[in-house]
Amino acid sequence: MSSAMYAAASLYNDPRYFSKSEVRIRANKIRRQRIFRKQIIMLLLLVAIILFSVIFLNNSISTDAQSDDYAPEFKYYTAVTIHAGDSLWSIASEHFNPDHYEDLGSYVGEICSINKLSTDSVVNAGECIILPYYETEYK
Repeated sequence: MSSAMYAAASLYNDPRYFSKSEVRIRANKIRRQRIFRKQIIMLLLLVAIILFSVIFLNNSISTDAQSDDYAPEFKYYTAVTIHAGDSLWSIASEHFNPDHYEDLGSYVGEICSINKLSTDSVVNAGECIILPYYETEYK
């Protein structure tokens, strides 16, 4: 019996719709629906746990391992004296390492932030600026 029929029968108080067997059948149907919903929820929860476990284990197992010929590079800083005719960009291009910087502009940007300069600053002969560089030897 549908909920609409149940509501209609309750309005007229028809004993045919409220017999013990009808009440038992309706109660069993509701119980089966609840059990089915619980089973669906448990199945979805189990699938989510399994999926999370697989993703977690896959990421933890396939971490980036270092090769045998890996040599760590350490970042150091050096002071460079500006000579006549030098510019910030020409000095940066001499010491630029494409393995550690996207382009020359990012290297110049780091030099400027270290020395508190702007990218279009004029550097005078005799001044010293600090340049970052990388080396495999630990000092």
